Amino acid sequence: MMQANQWNACSHRQRCKVVAKARHEIAAMAERLVELCTTDQRPEPVETVSAELLPLCSALRYIGSKGPRILKSRGVGFLGRPLWLLGVSSEVHRQPLGKVLILAAWNYPLLLPGVQMAQALAAGNSVLLKPAPGCEAVSALLVDAFYRAGVPQSMLTLLASAPQAAQDAIDSGVDLVVLTGGTQTGRSVMARCAEKLTPSIMELSGCDALIVGPGANLDRVAGAIAFGLSINGGATCIGPRRIIVSPEAHPQLVAAIRNRIADLPLATLHPSAQVAASNLVHDAIDRGAVDCVTGEKPVIPATIQQIKPTVLDGVGRDWPIASADIFAPVASILVANNDDEIIEIVNGCRYRLAAAVFGTAAWASRLAGRLNVGHVSINDVIFPTADPRVPFGGCGSSGFGVTRGAEGLLAMTRPKVVARHRGPLYIHLMPRKESDFATLMRLLKFLHGGRRKK
Repeated sequence: MMQANQWNACSHRQRCKVVAKARHEIAAMAERLVELCTTDQRPEPVETVSAELLPLCSALRYIGSKGPRILKSRGVGFLGRPLWLLGVSSEVHRQPLGKVLILAAWNYPLLLPGVQMAQALAAGNSVLLKPAPGCEAVSALLVDAFYRAGVPQSMLTLLASAPQAAQDAIDSGVDLVVLTGGTQTGRSVMARCAEKLTPSIMELSGCDALIVGPGANLDRVAGAIAFGLSINGGATCIGPRRIIVSPEAHPQLVAAIRNRIADLPLATLHPSAQVAASNLVHDAIDRGAVDCVTGEKPVIPATIQQIKPTVLDGVGRDWPIASADIFAPVASILVANNDDEIIEIVNGCRYRLAAAVFGTAAWASRLAGRLNVGHVSINDVIFPTADPRVPFGGCGSSGFGVTRGAEGLLAMTRPKVVARHRGPLYIHLMPRKESDFATLMRLLKFLHGGRRKK
């Protein structure tokens, strides 16, 4: 087994190769991982394979293949060098941050912390993983996969799942905290990090919009809504929570949704989401929202423990449910008269994790460019975010910073510049002369003056 000092001495290529090997171990223990991930929120084992194991193993392979080039030192030589820096060349190196604390979420206990751990380790950091309560066993098996691949045990430590473990780790000193969780948890973690000026990456709550525009295939839209509400029991931060449609397309969309979600099975809410979801749904019903399947007010228990995927119609833009991070298979239909209203609804919400846009290619591309969110899927929902080559992160109260992709790997490092001065010419060390000001002014105007319009 490789020791910590040997791991630190490894090249980026060697570390990326070891990290990538963890995918073989994960594939070998896939049946056990699926068994441990089978919960009330995720009774279907196919979701663990499709939404966690396959994307995680693909991300590990990506790190092994592309990681060395991403982390490679970059030379800054003669080309483009300012004239007054004669003799100077530089190199930009990517250095590990040190100790990275990963605070994992319960809804995706393999993919999210797995990629974050892999990127931190490949960059040369040591990792502390705090699993979510209830995910201790599957997290231990995931960590063991990295050990079996060759990661030294001293470089990867599994903490207890209690919140106190995270607090103690931050207080003892870490160099980066990566949190996947709710916004309120993010505030608490950031407050603790602030005491030690510890940087953080926050992947927080979402209230994602699914926008239906001109030329949208409404059957596909309805299928995407059904998928987004049912995957992982609705416990997906980038699931559709607001469906924005024009008044003209509204009746046809409601009919299409009704046909696709009427027979979806009950979903069991995680205990941590039940109270907030119940309050938001009941508030919307009291204000006049109806179930788009029946056209009537749904009958919902006071505290929702189980619920069929539900789309509420007649929801006002200013209602709490229209801008809340509800963690349940519930979406609201909002009506917008034009593109400007759509942008106002999306960009005016404090949660801006992702969005899905359905419509003609030209229109969807134009609208996507105006959306202030971290990820936009055109004519699809959720699925494209599993690409290991692209970063993931949100805006506003949905967090900041990214993981995954090249940008996520670089986020686990800090740049260090090494500059070299070769040759005998050290202009800045020469004694100052009376003519220096005039000389420098001529140089400034020659290099940057350009031609002024008269």
